[in-house]
Amino acid sequence: KILGSHGGITLGKDGPTQMGIEDLALMGGLPTFTILVPSDPASMHAAVKAATDFEGPVFLRSSRVALPEIYPMDGSPDNCPFEIGKANVVRQGSDLTIVACGIMVAAALDAAAVLATEGIEARVLDMHTIRPMDVDALAAAARETGAIVTAEEHLLQGGMGSNIARVVAAHHPVPMRFVGLADTYTESGDPDDLLKKYKLTAVDITAAAREAFAAKAG
Repeated sequence: KILGSHGGITLGKDGPTQMGIEDLALMGGLPTFTILVPSDPASMHAAVKAATDFEGPVFLRSSRVALPEIYPMDGSPDNCPFEIGKANVVRQGSDLTIVACGIMVAAALDAAAVLATEGIEARVLDMHTIRPMDVDALAAAARETGAIVTAEEHLLQGGMGSNIARVVAAHHPVPMRFVGLADTYTESGDPDDLLKKYKLTAVDITAAAREAFAAKAG
């Protein structure tokens, strides 16, 4: 079992030499590895237990910053379901789907709230398992909502979004947009400022969702 700390860019002032922005792609290149990316404290607790109980190699990504709370910290599996290979639907919607992992799940929920004020109801999936992916949930999202946006604190190359695109293309192609890091190294700075600079915020997810929804309609 491998714990990968310093995931993403939100460790901030430690700088780019400490930022794991390619870790999911690197671990995804190793056969048989299960890859977990919890979205908040409760899901991290659940992920550690799931990784411990699982027979086989596991990479568990963690952050250096406090993540927004998505699930109650009461230890109840009903309130924080965590089954390896099964995404959590954290918001229902029928107009498009936002698939996110890690810190981007909270941003996706914020984006969905904004979209709702515009009459666009977004389903939000917490894709806490990057491998094996929940193919059934992705196929259902494509089929039922007709457009997908992915959001990750990772390079777009080889990350969650590119793997989701492969699944969607094979099962039910729909318009897609991708929120993540471009082909670049980042820099040192305040975490919130870095998220804004590299377009990893709820505002950026909202904009991508509008584009995907328009493409679906067109």
